Amino acid sequence: MTRIHNIILYAAIACGIVGSAAAATVDEVRIESGALKGMIAGGVVAFKGVPYAAPPIGRNRWRAPQPAVRWKDVRSAADYASDCMQLPFPSDAAPLGTKPAEDCLYLNVWAPVQRPSGRLPVMVWIYGGGFVNGGSSPAVYDGTHFAESGVVFVSFNYRVGRFGFFAFPALTKEDPNALLGNYCFLDQIAALKWVRKNIAKFGGDPGNVTLFGESAGGMSVLTMMTTPLARGLFHKAIIESGGGRSGIGPMRRVSESGPNLPSGEAVGIAFAKKAGVKGEDAAALAALRELPAERVCDGLNMASMGNPTYAGPMIDGKIVAETSEQALLAGHAMKIPVIAGANSSDIGFSFAKSMDELLAPFSGNKEKAEAAYDPEHSGEFRKVGMLVAADRMMIEPARFVVRTVAATGQRAYEYRFSYVAESMRKQWKGAPHATEIPFVFDTVAARYTKDLTPADEATAKAALAYWVAFAKTGNPDGEGRPHWPAYAAGDDQLMNFTDSGPVAEHDAWKVRLDLTEGSLQNK
Repeated sequence: MTRIHNIILYAAIACGIVGSAAAATVDEVRIESGALKGMIAGGVVAFKGVPYAAPPIGRNRWRAPQPAVRWKDVRSAADYASDCMQLPFPSDAAPLGTKPAEDCLYLNVWAPVQRPSGRLPVMVWIYGGGFVNGGSSPAVYDGTHFAESGVVFVSFNYRVGRFGFFAFPALTKEDPNALLGNYCFLDQIAALKWVRKNIAKFGGDPGNVTLFGESAGGMSVLTMMTTPLARGLFHKAIIESGGGRSGIGPMRRVSESGPNLPSGEAVGIAFAKKAGVKGEDAAALAALRELPAERVCDGLNMASMGNPTYAGPMIDGKIVAETSEQALLAGHAMKIPVIAGANSSDIGFSFAKSMDELLAPFSGNKEKAEAAYDPEHSGEFRKVGMLVAADRMMIEPARFVVRTVAATGQRAYEYRFSYVAESMRKQWKGAPHATEIPFVFDTVAARYTKDLTPADEATAKAALAYWVAFAKTGNPDGEGRPHWPAYAAGDDQLMNFTDSGPVAEHDAWKVRLDLTEGSLQNK
């Protein structure tokens, strides 16, 4: 240390600036697998590219995550590791910051530089991307502002596409007791176990972990809430546009084909044939594991995820034994506090070719549905179809989740994100899918750059504050912002993030959602 540094340090001690809290200031930690050196910026230290499992390459392709390899020297944790192998989606609102690779099971931690004597609440983020895209490196997922708010924040990569979901007869025979098919979810469970074992070294409390995610990440949070393999690994959940019902169709099973729904193994066989791999035995599996990662990816992304050689999430009987909807209704989900919601112009898929076809699922309530969704009788079934599809896929299922959780006696809070960045209000009539993320993270400056306005910043600070308060206490309320009422059956109050700020209100779309609920229950 130089003489000048010594003088500054002694002066700080004399003035009482450096005390017990500063003594705990660290940019180096030792975890189970080795020592890490992070990067300090302002009052936050970030540790990036930390292995939480061995590289899922070679024989580890399509295998449950294996323990991370230990290292001897101090490992630099200054940069993100590669995001998981995929074909990036050109118009993704959260573009990757690294080049994808199959060696990708790494995580990132942000923590306050100066630690208090007690342990801090932990928030763990699961990104979206339709289970075929996404990663932890996008600038809008930076955890700095969570750490500045007194949270230890964790993000991690998980396998997507055919790397994350794959079944094949030889895989089943290789180890009949293995956890098969849903490697994506096994990665998520492994990351949560890493948090439980190691997060105290970063100042975090392994007994106060909030899991949150958006879109496929929100669906993953629901899966973690309903799989027995994740019990006790987290204590609160936030589901952003993650559905909660059965989505756009039934889930396939690993080995059993259903009507018009081939098994995961059948899909795997179809991919093998396309890749020029013959047979279904161990030699065929070895050949599949030797395929270049680009060949396994084979152009799969959010624009082509309906590909018949891609299985997606499956019912495997061990990791996923039932859908999230079935688990919630049966009382099999974790009994924990929950926030769930969706955006005012969220995503949904409608394939109806006429208004009659669109309204057919409402059965005897077709006239009521038409009045609710098309009060001006415009007859524009495509425009109306977008509303119906979003309600069915994201908005009503969010209400279903909070309603079901509240019925168990747990605190549940519903939101609707309707805020549109001021620079986008001429283009967007409502808040599209995923647009709440930079507000929740308070990374709106990275998303809107020179077009950012004070109103955008104010909404971001409010959203972040609600999320952080929930992580700390299980209640999103706090001084200086509107009260967010807990959900109560029959009341249907939610927090609406409007262009004028957060407003607690009775759901203005209750009639629509009640009709949608009836149509989903009768399907």
